Amino acid sequence: MSSCVPIRHGQLPRVLLGCAIALAMAGCSIPAKLGHPAIRDDVPLAGLDAGHRAGWPDAEWWRQYDDPQLDSLIALAMKDSPDLEQARSRVASAQQSIRAATAQAGLSVNGSAQVERQRLSENGLIPPKFLGFTWYNQGDIGVQAQYDFDWWGKKRATIESAVDQAHAAEAQHSAAALAIQSTVADTYFGWLADEARIDLAQQAVQTQEQLLRMAELRVRQGVDRPDTVQSAKAQLAATRQMLVALQSSAKIRQAALASLVGVAPSQLPPLQPRALPDVTGGLPDNVGVDLMARRADIAASRWQVEAALRQTDVARAEFYPDISISAMAGLSSIDLDKMFNAGNRVFALTPALHLPIFTGGLLEANYGVSKAQLDAAVAQYNSTVLGAARDVATQSLTAQQIEGRRKEQASEIAANQTLLANAQSRVRRGVSDQRETLAARGQLLQQQDDELSLHAQALSTDISLIKALGGGYRAVTPEQAASDTSSSASNLSGDAAHERH
Repeated sequence: MSSCVPIRHGQLPRVLLGCAIALAMAGCSIPAKLGHPAIRDDVPLAGLDAGHRAGWPDAEWWRQYDDPQLDSLIALAMKDSPDLEQARSRVASAQQSIRAATAQAGLSVNGSAQVERQRLSENGLIPPKFLGFTWYNQGDIGVQAQYDFDWWGKKRATIESAVDQAHAAEAQHSAAALAIQSTVADTYFGWLADEARIDLAQQAVQTQEQLLRMAELRVRQGVDRPDTVQSAKAQLAATRQMLVALQSSAKIRQAALASLVGVAPSQLPPLQPRALPDVTGGLPDNVGVDLMARRADIAASRWQVEAALRQTDVARAEFYPDISISAMAGLSSIDLDKMFNAGNRVFALTPALHLPIFTGGLLEANYGVSKAQLDAAVAQYNSTVLGAARDVATQSLTAQQIEGRRKEQASEIAANQTLLANAQSRVRRGVSDQRETLAARGQLLQQQDDELSLHAQALSTDISLIKALGGGYRAVTPEQAASDTSSSASNLSGDAAHERH
């Protein structure tokens, strides 16, 4: 239960005294103002030795691969992606929440005009026979103004919470954009790898077909057993199966690209196979210190903590009385022809006090809910920081592992190239037949296919590492945004608080 008490002339001192008494009585039950919660201020990456990267990723990090096809795909995805449009709608919703919060603060002014025709009861308090009429008109024109004194900071905290939510939505938008960019790049490079592996698989099929023909010839001549042909057929079937799998994978990746950029597969820009770009791994300097400002998901979680903290201030302010003042000025007359005469002026001034005397524990419950939500936001923030550390460590160490495997694979390819050259030399000298050369070529093609797979894995891991490093995002901290928030609250403007990250 609560009370709303209009203040009449001459009663203001007594009302202020009553307010002071009410505050003194309620003071023992008003919770203390919460300080800023303890949150992680570093990312646990100390001692991680994963190579060196020259600086942090750029905002358009995909351009480092120097691939115009990838540039156009990402540009198309950033323009038409449904996921990104959904993130934009969350930003717009958060901005409107700021407008709604600021609209409820400060002075509100409303105008009204009405005309009413009414019949008096013949048995009412004043019978019509004494007034001389039964029907009458009532006209009212006026302006009403109301101002709520935000002495306890409830409305300001509401505005600040809305601004923090807008910052969180902006960070989430950046995270969504990075997720789309990285997925497009990863899928595109997967398609390039498939196309390159298809070319190797076609060469391998031709090699196995030659081996089958030679096996059939030798069996017909009685040189080899019939099982030789069956073995060659099995090898050819396995190679053709690999070719079909790669061709299907390339088509699936093209369909995935079309879905990512928001077009039908037939509307996807024409793509031409090209060599996979080089990979540069490693971590930038001070990664453990700077990562918190480089990850959009960490920034979004941090803003959620700030918004939840402001909501505890809102819930705490509910324990205090609300004081407002309203005023009215207008014209009122039962004779519409004389509506605008000076004698029809009416005025009213109404200070009011709203006291939360008994609420059945509702205020305490609301405050408890706000504290629980703050604790959940802090826990989510700390979990996000730890997840970011795990993500960076996993991707950087995986990149190191793949790089080591690629070095060994290069050595293996070099050895197989030497074996192929020796086999060809023996064929030219007439001391061996083509079977040895074809077998060496097939082995070399297999090793080159393995190297392409590792190269594609290295690119995929590099993209994942760039994403783990924030993809060029740079956060605006709550401290840096404090001046924008203050300006928003004082100007009652949501646009002033909107800052693109």
